[in-house]
Amino acid sequence: MFTGLVEATGRVVSLREKGEQAQLLLHIPFAEELALGDSVAINGCCLTVASLGQYTGFDLLTQTLNLSALKELSEGSSVNLERALAIGDRLGGHFVQGHIDATSSITDLSPRGQDHRLEITLPEKIHALCIDQGSLCIDGISLTIAELTQDSAVFWITPHTLKSTHLSEAHIGQLVNLEADLLAKYIKKFHHDR
Repeated sequence: MFTGLVEATGRVVSLREKGEQAQLLLHIPFAEELALGDSVAINGCCLTVASLGQYTGFDLLTQTLNLSALKELSEGSSVNLERALAIGDRLGGHFVQGHIDATSSITDLSPRGQDHRLEITLPEKIHALCIDQGSLCIDGISLTIAELTQDSAVFWITPHTLKSTHLSEAHIGQLVNLEADLLAKYIKKFHHDR
């Protein structure tokens, strides 16, 4: 379980194919505090530490590659990082599982005064789980939906969030991971099953 509050950013050292799977090597600022088997959200995708050394390694399963934007990473890419929530930690974002529901692309990331306007297209299945002022996790960042349009969501990015996440290097057209609010998913399932 995560909060969607990005702890740090890291850099991709390599993404190597291993048959239908892949190995992701990252330079992580808090690597010395990690142990084998720890969970780390990489751009919102919960991955398990598979190797430690000069770089931190993660194994990507076929399903992870198919469902997430991690397959788009390349050497030097910036990634958002968050360690799993520990009992007793403050919960400042919202409940994030690290299970990617869909991917989509950035259609706007433009400065507006001191802030930035971020707009992302929403697949229909994600749009159905969103409300104005609700939460949506974008590449591991817990964000509040400022405006829900017919096929997209608009967010306002503060200078701190821009500087503290990979959004400072993001661009229009970039593929991002989406995770809908956990409570919205349960409510939809409950109503569907009735």
